[in-house]
Amino acid sequence: MLTTPAALLSAAVTIIAVVVYLSTGIVAGRMRGVYKIAAPAVTGAPEFERAYRVQLNTLEQLAVFLPLLWIATAFPTGIDYLAPAFGLVWVAGRILYMQGYLAAPEKRSLGFNIAAGATVALLLLSIVGVVMRVLVLHGVL
Repeated sequence: MLTTPAALLSAAVTIIAVVVYLSTGIVAGRMRGVYKIAAPAVTGAPEFERAYRVQLNTLEQLAVFLPLLWIATAFPTGIDYLAPAFGLVWVAGRILYMQGYLAAPEKRSLGFNIAAGATVALLLLSIVGVVMRVLVLHGVL
């Protein structure tokens, strides 16, 4: 199977994104232990609740991010490295989101907005890439 450099980069970004997600679980688990919040409780100390929300929000965002990353990678628009580049922006945004939210809820917006912008960019790349492929298949391009 031939793999493009962009696909290899997107695979690396996927691994990094999963590591970031797993780290949110580790942080939430540690907070659960520090504040003695026994499962299945998900409320208690505000510090734990913020860590738990970071973990869940990151999981929620992964469900949108990963398909878009791979659709944009599979249907390039001419600049093959855009998909993994936006993937790295998403990862950086999620890290900033985690750092901000753990410090104080009002500090989460920058990271969230960066990751959301990367998601929108991947959505647009995916749409353009798929439409271009359809047009090529129908002999329009």
